[in-house]
Amino acid sequence: MSQVHARLMGVSRVYPAAAGQAAVHALGPLDLDLRRGEFFGVVGPSGCGKSTLLDVVAGLAAPSEGRVTFEQRDVAGEVPDGIGVVFQEDASFGWLTVWDNVAFGLRRAGREAAEVQRRVDEALRFMGLVDFARAYPAQLSGGMRQRVCIARTLVMEPRLILLDEPFGALDAQTRLLMGDELLRLWRASGATVMLITHALDEAAMLSDRVGVMSARPGRFIDIIDTGWARERDSRIAAEPSFGALTARLWSLLRDESLKALGHQRP
Repeated sequence: MSQVHARLMGVSRVYPAAAGQAAVHALGPLDLDLRRGEFFGVVGPSGCGKSTLLDVVAGLAAPSEGRVTFEQRDVAGEVPDGIGVVFQEDASFGWLTVWDNVAFGLRRAGREAAEVQRRVDEALRFMGLVDFARAYPAQLSGGMRQRVCIARTLVMEPRLILLDEPFGALDAQTRLLMGDELLRLWRASGATVMLITHALDEAAMLSDRVGVMSARPGRFIDIIDTGWARERDSRIAAEPSFGALTARLWSLLRDESLKALGHQRP
């Protein structure tokens, strides 16, 4: 049996009423075991609590009910050591070079200069950014800026990487190629990865398992094993089984998406 790396037990998240608005039950209750070393994708209709789920796993938001653990320790109040988070928004610092962006977390943690140099140079090589080490984010494409953000997370050597729509602003072709980079990173690092995405093809290609969430409050209505080999890449998108998998995901999501839009099933 695969070792559990992170676990959610009876987790719910309710945003309290404020400024004349009613309380919002955003998530759960739900249970989830993330297996050590797996790539777990999460899909669901807009507003179903996917990003809230990531925040709760990361320790950025406390569950209203239930318990979250990472490596058998409770997650509460702050991002635990060993967890790295990459968001959709470009989080690079415009006034720093690529090299200094990637070094930022290590320097803040007080690492020695020689270790910072070694780790940053290694991360830039891995992400194909060596030639842009002295460039500034404004000089880079959107895809390259996201590579900088991923490198800044990678350099901290996280054991669990949480990704919230990291390629959402990119075109479909670039997303597939960035997916190849992400799979290469996952295999090389041995980290557990959880990816939040709206793109069914992205979830189908990248994931060992895909969790399908309901309309708000988000719960898992199914968790699907994709059956892909670990050494996969974007070429699997041309296989008939890939189309069947994405069709299965959409068949599960369609009614939930209609609920999220406030429509009745036709």
